[in-house]
Amino acid sequence: MKKIIKYIIFTLIFFIVYINQILADEKIKVGLIVPLSGEYKEIGNSILKATRLAINKIDDSRFKIIPKDTRADPEETFKVSKELQNQGIKIIIGPVFNKNLIYLKDLKETTFLSLSNTNTNNQDNVINGGINAISQLKAIKTFQEFKNLERSILLIPDSDFRGEIEDAVVKTKIKLKDKFIYDTDPTILTSQIEQATRYKIRKQNLKDEIKRLENSNEVNKENKILNLKKKDTLGGINFDSVIIADFDESLKSVTTSLLYTDVSSDRVSYITLNQWFDKSILKEKNLQPIYFPSINKENYDDFVSEYFKIYDEYPNQISFLSFDLVGLVYFLIYKNNFNIDKKIFYKKNKFKGKIGIFEINKNKISHILNFYVADDNKFKKIF
Repeated sequence: MKKIIKYIIFTLIFFIVYINQILADEKIKVGLIVPLSGEYKEIGNSILKATRLAINKIDDSRFKIIPKDTRADPEETFKVSKELQNQGIKIIIGPVFNKNLIYLKDLKETTFLSLSNTNTNNQDNVINGGINAISQLKAIKTFQEFKNLERSILLIPDSDFRGEIEDAVVKTKIKLKDKFIYDTDPTILTSQIEQATRYKIRKQNLKDEIKRLENSNEVNKENKILNLKKKDTLGGINFDSVIIADFDESLKSVTTSLLYTDVSSDRVSYITLNQWFDKSILKEKNLQPIYFPSINKENYDDFVSEYFKIYDEYPNQISFLSFDLVGLVYFLIYKNNFNIDKKIFYKKNKFKGKIGIFEINKNKISHILNFYVADDNKFKKIF
């Protein structure tokens, strides 16, 4: 009897050790589909390096990233994604560009974490992980409350991004006095900004007041006229802030037109979208102060510094997002007892990454962003 009991105990111990060994050897595989060759290979390779950094931080030998080259081509993206799905991989980080999503709806067993910031796709198996317009307008809405701004106008470029912004306006219920669509052609832009800011009316107000004083008997009218002639317009501006949904040189063109129409950042608050701490903004003294939502700058600087130290080159901005998405996937799998299924992105959850806080709910990702101002040759955190 004792021999039987010993045999059973020995068998159980052996079975437990064997099962634990199997679990230890079993890899948790996540796909990564990015352009590693072709026109956008620098972006893809920077993302790949950032994911390796993230894997090293996680330090779990079971967790493995399987990269594939999409060449930024929709058909190649589908092909390599199907290969990953056939290997039993259920979560894939990527693709980078929205155009490469078109065939992925057919891979229903796989969930894709797109690196795009566009949030208008209707594919059930694609979750956009980029910093989308909804997240940014939510942060701007918080800033409006913080600064007691009640009469914001929104300027939207007539571009591919227009629909995304207009959709975010509806979903966030951001408080706006008015909304204007402008042409990206600088020769048309200024006249449109004139109309939006009632420039000609304010210009005429100035002319009328000068003429009135010239025909009046008011005391000291010469000095009053002299002071008026130093002005460009006369009369209040019927908004307290302007939100410019633009970037780079187009953003600067809009602010130049605003200055031309006598709407400076001293008179109203200039607000824009995430600028990734573009240092060229600091050189544009005329548009400062300008406020914008963004990722956590301190964490971003730390990431850039560590990346450069290891790879002797600077990362692109999307790679910072991919670094966090690796951490997010591991966090959700860990919370789900290392079971990978579609439910992990459906349950309401929060993840604190380097970018900021990720909110996950019903197969949607949004970001709780920080807010900054570019002023006096510095980026300063507001909240």
